[in-house]
Amino acid sequence: MIKKLKSLGPGLLFAGAAIGVSHLVQSTRAGADFGFGLLWALILVHLFKYPFFQYGPRYAASTGESLLDGYKKLGKGVLIAYFILNLVTMFTIQAAITIVTAGLAINLFGLTDDLVTWSIIITIIGIVILLVGKYKLLDNLIKIIILTLTISTIFAVLVAIFNAEGSFSFVQILPTESIEIGFLIAFLGWMPGPLDLSIWHSLWAVEKKKDTDFDTKKSILDFNIGYFGTLFLGVCFITLGALVMYGSGETFSNSAGTFAGQLINLYTNTIGDTMYIVIGIAAFTTMFSTTLTILDASPRAMTHTVKLLFNKGSSKVYWFWILLLSVGTILILNFFLSEMGTLIKIATILSFLTAPFYAIINFVLISGKHTPPEWRPSFKMKILSYFGIIFLIGFSAWYLLNL
Repeated sequence: MIKKLKSLGPGLLFAGAAIGVSHLVQSTRAGADFGFGLLWALILVHLFKYPFFQYGPRYAASTGESLLDGYKKLGKGVLIAYFILNLVTMFTIQAAITIVTAGLAINLFGLTDDLVTWSIIITIIGIVILLVGKYKLLDNLIKIIILTLTISTIFAVLVAIFNAEGSFSFVQILPTESIEIGFLIAFLGWMPGPLDLSIWHSLWAVEKKKDTDFDTKKSILDFNIGYFGTLFLGVCFITLGALVMYGSGETFSNSAGTFAGQLINLYTNTIGDTMYIVIGIAAFTTMFSTTLTILDASPRAMTHTVKLLFNKGSSKVYWFWILLLSVGTILILNFFLSEMGTLIKIATILSFLTAPFYAIINFVLISGKHTPPEWRPSFKMKILSYFGIIFLIGFSAWYLLNL
């Protein structure tokens, strides 16, 4: 068991980056506001995003290159487009994640109730971990965190089901009001994660291959474990929100500190106050792992992009992007300090609206001459990819028409 766990890597990093705001915040809120009514959205978005996420590790393992190298082969314009899109979204993504982590830290550790102070502390700790441990520490840390969260969440769901009174409806809902449509698009945007996560995954897969015999089959298996784990936990968080908060009249706050307290209470109301510390630590470490992985991923991607575009790549460039991302994140938090919900909504909707670009480019790359023939998509995967692209474009257009 331990040997198998050690062989896993980028797939769990994928899960660590994905299982954060999308699960702790968006899925729980979906259950609290709609009951089980948005299960269809959870399942469909996992189904239709699956090919484009999987093409990241598939391309990396079969070619020894990241998706960014492949983008350059498709034309420099594609790589420049990615650079611009990532530059536009990376700060809001990091800020949205950091503010939730800071809110949990306030509830768990106290010390100060200032969100910006905690955000700075969390960012500095993340930088130190990346400076000292680099990829290996990140790889090992995520395995422990994901395992802890999974066990505690399953336990909480089982207790919530056991304590549930009366019946509950599984009638599926398609939102019609503009606010509800906005939430649905935000929910889809980061479930299980933004599609540019496929690029980060490919970079981690290349890194993993340097240390171990990580062939393409192992890489896809590793990805599948992480990916379907995010689907399972998504269902768990919707279930918690639906069983504990739906119909209770209580709604989640847009304040990060208040929301964090509500989130922890969601667990303790089902499995007892004595578990407050355990649950608090599980929730905080989960969000911290997301903060940490993305603090590494965006700068790693931008560093490699700069190297490919300008032939200038070094550890100094990597640390430049980390520092720029950190400073930009803190500045954004100063402006959106009390509006966590708004910040998350902006970040998640931006991610969904840019998803068709990543889906199309990943599909073109994996289907073309730059991928070994034996690892190009099967007929079934191509069909699923076409439906996925239609799904992403269709919902983006629907949202824009209902603004």
